[in-house]
Parts: sequence; C-alpha cells; structure tokens
Amino acid sequence: MKGSTIFLVLLGLCVSAIGGLFTVLMWKSYVRAVDQRGWPQVEAVILSSEVEEWKHDEFSPQEYRFNVLYGYEWDGEAKTADRVTARGNPSYNKRAKPSDMLEQWPAGTKTTIFVNPEDPDFTILKPDSKAAGYSIWFPMLFVIGGLGITVRAAVKRPAAVAD
Repeated sequence: MKGSTIFLVLLGLCVSAIGGLFTVLMWKSYVRAVDQRGWPQVEAVILSSEVEEWKHDEFSPQEYRFNVLYGYEWDGEAKTADRVTARGNPSYNKRAKPSDMLEQWPAGTKTTIFVNPEDPDFTILKPDSKAAGYSIWFPMLFVIGGLGITVRAAVKRPAAVAD
C-alpha cells in the first residue's frame, strides 16, 4: 500500500469513529429524554423561587441561575427538591431565561414534577429535550462519509490506460 492510501484509510476511519461517537452520545441523550417522560408524575408546590446573580470570580462575567425549592409527596412521605432539569439548575449569561422560569414557577404555584422511580429523591421540573434524536442523522453523515473515504481508498482501481 502506498502512503497516500494508508493516510486516506486512517482519515476515513477517524472521521467515521468520531461520527460514531457523536451518534452514540446523541442516541443516549434521546433515550434519556424519552425515559424521563415515562417517569411517574406527581403534584408539587413551589415553596420558593428566585433568580440568583453570581460570578465564579471577580474576572468572570455576571451569570444568572433560577433557584427553586418545591415540595411533593412520595409513598406518603413529604419531600423537597430543588432540581429543574436532570443536569441541575443551569446558569445563563442573560437574565431573560431564568426570569422566564421565575414567571413559570413562582412561589405558591402548583405544578407537576417527574419522579425517578429508581430514586424518588431525584426529581425534575422539566424533562430533557428529545432534539438529539431528531438531529442524529447529522453525525451519521460523518460515519457514512468516513466509511466511504476508507472504502474508496482501500479498493484497488485499475490504472488509467494512456491513449
């Protein structure tokens, strides 16, 4: 094999592997979002909610986070939780998004939460987005393209006949 052929085969395999990695990660994200929608839903009351302003350090930009505390009952036991999404309470560089959450879940509001049946202390106000499942075709293009590069480079082509 020539050096250029080896290079193209390795390039194709790398492109395909990276595409495969992102395909798997997006699939797992989609499955997790679908799974969360299957969790039992219970009524909860927002006990407190606020927009917190904070900085990592004096050189960091101002960030905003929606903090919430809600109470719910599971198997006859009163519980509290503070998680908005499965990843916690995200921070934003603009106040608009946390302020929208504050309007959606002000203190005293009754709402529905999702309870993880395997760990009833792990609850969320909002399940993850299923968008990863709808976009999974994009990294698959890299898998197909990478395999195409590999096959094209590895298959011997007849030498061009000079006229």
